[in-house]
Amino acid sequence: MSGFDVGSRLKTIREESGLSQRELAQRAGVTNGLVSLIERNKTSPSITSLRKILEILGMTLAEFFDSGAPPEPGKFVFRHGELTEINPGRIYRSAGAEALKALSLKRWGKQGQTNLLLLYETYEPGADTGEEAYSHEGEEGGFVIEGEMLLTVGETTELLRAGDAYLFDSRLPHRFRNVAQTRCVIVSAATPPTF
Repeated sequence: MSGFDVGSRLKTIREESGLSQRELAQRAGVTNGLVSLIERNKTSPSITSLRKILEILGMTLAEFFDSGAPPEPGKFVFRHGELTEINPGRIYRSAGAEALKALSLKRWGKQGQTNLLLLYETYEPGADTGEEAYSHEGEEGGFVIEGEMLLTVGETTELLRAGDAYLFDSRLPHRFRNVAQTRCVIVSAATPPTF
């Protein structure tokens, strides 16, 4: 996914929607400055911020990062290099931390190929989906393959370790945080693919 121009893609979609930066920001509940910085590739937005913006544009994260190529008929195997990164900059500033932390969300399959969103998630130590919990239609489940993850769903927070799994109504606000000193790898699924 290297070379994906988040700023240019957002600007094109915003302009096609007939919205100014200010209008989009106001409707999404973010600052005009944030939209401007994203469009100029001067900042990497949190998942929560980008989802708010894309929601106003009638688009999911998966659709935003989709190459647009139709699914290959009969294709059912996806090699690691074919997975599509759907996390804008893969770098986030964790709450209260000075260092930037990597968070990778890779989808396999194409938009419209299935009613299931499948993700291979890698959280480096300190990585966080954002200070604000987010929600979306459907259900979400996953399995921790490596490391530990602090998962908050609604008002409840649980520490998950390798071998643990989760399943919840994703309309509830949720947040993933790697508070360990080692990376965490999760394989997850959400249906419908509204993320």
